[in-house]
Formats: sequence, structure tokens, C-alpha cells
Amino acid sequence: MTHASSDSMTQALAECIALLQDLQTHAAANDAFDQLKVQIAQVNPGMANLLEMLWREAVAGRRSAAFWQQICDVERDLTENLSANHFQLQQNYLRLMQEQ
Repeated sequence: MTHASSDSMTQALAECIALLQDLQTHAAANDAFDQLKVQIAQVNPGMANLLEMLWREAVAGRRSAAFWQQICDVERDLTENLSANHFQLQQNYLRLMQEQ
């Protein structure tokens, strides 16, 4: 593998990883990675297999991170709603006490 070829493959892998950051582009990231894997397999099949395992782990990790981010967002929204409801209950209680 020449240095120029290695650089182009490194650049292609960086582009795949960039696509992986957004869940909407995972299909494009997988397609781009599959093309890159074919190129690498022609030069070094063992490296292609190892890279594929690492890629699958990266995809799973990114999806897991996105899932937990959604869980955190839901939890934050619930907490904010609970706080707002608690404040409203306090206001209602104070108003009730003033009316008596």
C-alpha cells in the first residue's frame, strides 16, 4: 500500500466516521464504509476484517449514545414539568390560604 493510497483510505474512513455522528446518515456511513472495506480487503483482508469489527462496534456505540441522549432529554423534560407543576401547586396553596 502506498502512502498516497493510505492517506486516501484514512480520509475515506474519516468521512465515514463523520457520517456516523448523525443517526440520519447512518445508512450512508455504512455504504461508504462498505466501499472502503472492499478497497482495504484487496490490499489486506485481515485488516479489512478487523476494521469491520471495529466499525460495527463504533456504530453500536453511536446508536447507544443517541438512545441514552434521548432518555436524558425525556428525563429533563419530565423534571422541568414536575418543577413547573410543583410551583403551580405552591401558588395555588398560597392563594387558598390567603382566601381563608
